[in-house]
Amino acid sequence: MFSSRLPWDLRPNRLSLALQACRRAGAPILDLTESNPTRAGFSYPGEQILEALSGVRSLFYEPQPAGSAEARAAVAGYYRARGHQVEPERIIVTASTSESYAFLFKLLADPGDEVLVPRPSYPLFEFLAALESVRPVPYPLVYHGAWSVDFDALERSLNSRTRAIVLVNPNNPTGSFLKRDELARLTALGVPLVSDEVFADYVLRPHPAIVPTLVDVQETLTFCLSGLSKVAGLPQMKLGWMVAAGRAAAQALERLELIADTYLSVSAPAQQALPRLLELGASVQEQIARRTWANLEVLRAALGGHSACQALDVEGGWYATLRIPRTHSEEEWALHLLERDSVLVQPGFFYDFDSEAYLVLSLLTAPEIFREGVARLLAAIDRG
Repeated sequence: MFSSRLPWDLRPNRLSLALQACRRAGAPILDLTESNPTRAGFSYPGEQILEALSGVRSLFYEPQPAGSAEARAAVAGYYRARGHQVEPERIIVTASTSESYAFLFKLLADPGDEVLVPRPSYPLFEFLAALESVRPVPYPLVYHGAWSVDFDALERSLNSRTRAIVLVNPNNPTGSFLKRDELARLTALGVPLVSDEVFADYVLRPHPAIVPTLVDVQETLTFCLSGLSKVAGLPQMKLGWMVAAGRAAAQALERLELIADTYLSVSAPAQQALPRLLELGASVQEQIARRTWANLEVLRAALGGHSACQALDVEGGWYATLRIPRTHSEEEWALHLLERDSVLVQPGFFYDFDSEAYLVLSLLTAPEIFREGVARLLAAIDRG
């Protein structure tokens, strides 16, 4: 009766079941997984945001497949403020980064074709690709004091059905940015690049070799994705965008506009408010940047001299990755921390780490919760 695009096993995992049981029992939980900025205690200019959405143009339906001229000009201004010249004609406005992926997979791939995706990374790719009948093929990121692309493995994965290479820049959860030498090797392959740059504004360790965005790439067809969810801490506005660059960008944009015209999913209020929302979101972004940096410093200080637990190098984003002893599996560590210490963390296998044992913490967490949660986590590791 139903399609086979997804594995339709909707049973919750052990950690989800344990979390439900803790919450039913009323146990106070220190949640070190918070990824929703609207629930993380930041100060939002609420009245001004609502006022931005109240313009009279929100009452009219004026569908423009690529997005309104005002919205695309606002996105172009966002890049201009960061030193990049992006013409509005290169921009397609979407309802979210997930929708951008769906449009791009429709554009680039036929059913059964392949896209290369990083591992470890956010687990959504498997579902987004499967829903478009496209096969995601992982290529590894390797860690030797810093993260890098395993080009030998990536190049072995290329074949006649490879339609795109997906990058997450900086990666979620490793926080690693693409480097200039890596970009040169990728563009030389001649395969379209899809660069997810939603966390690009959150640099935790500046470095001259970092590539903050691929919007200036000329050598190969490239798409850069971002949106209000992370840029302005406004996931509820459901507005994202993609920028096309490089060879065949004009032809790609013509086809993307046709795809977008089939859905017309971006709301008029969000588009007409976008210039103001980007302006107002700057204060939220600044708060997020301060907190993620401060929490990372708290984590590093807590780990000082702690030989059994290591924070892996992180260059940007909202997350930190811990390498912990393999005395338990990641799942057992996460369950023990939740049930014995009331601390919620994410095990590395949620992000497809290819070995154990890793835990992922959100640097977006409220400072007092983060500090106490890290203290309990390290105490649990000391207990073994």
